[in-house]
Amino acid sequence: MSDQPQAPNPTDKAPPLPDLERDVDMVARGEAPPTAPEDSMSSKTAADLEAVLDVPVHVSAVLGRTRMDIGDLLKLGPGTVLELDRKVGESIDIFVNNRLVARGEVVLVEDRLGITMTEIIKSERN
Repeated sequence: MSDQPQAPNPTDKAPPLPDLERDVDMVARGEAPPTAPEDSMSSKTAADLEAVLDVPVHVSAVLGRTRMDIGDLLKLGPGTVLELDRKVGESIDIFVNNRLVARGEVVLVEDRLGITMTEIIKSERN
C-alpha cells in the first residue's frame, strides 16, 4: 500500500457551486439573489470564511488621473493642488487587484471621505 494521498474520485457527489456572476447581476439590478435551501445553510457559520479572511487584496478608488514631468512631481509639497481629468460629481473607478470591479461616488461620513458603490462592473472571464 502507498502512503501517498489519493486524488478525489470525480464521481463523488459534491454540492453544486453557486453562480456568483448571476447573483452579482441580480444585485446590480436591485433584485435579491436566490438563497440556498435551509438544510445546506444550517451547517454554515462565519467561521467557514476564516480561511479567506487573511487573503490580501489591493483596493484602489481612482478619483482621477494626470500626467506630469518628474521635475514637477519632485516640486510637489503639502497643500499642492493637482488638476485631475475627472469633474466634480463624475463617478469614480474602483479597482480590486488592478481589475476594474465597480464605479462609485465619493461620500463624506463623519468628517471622513468614503466611497459608495453605484455600479458593479461585470468582467469577461478568459
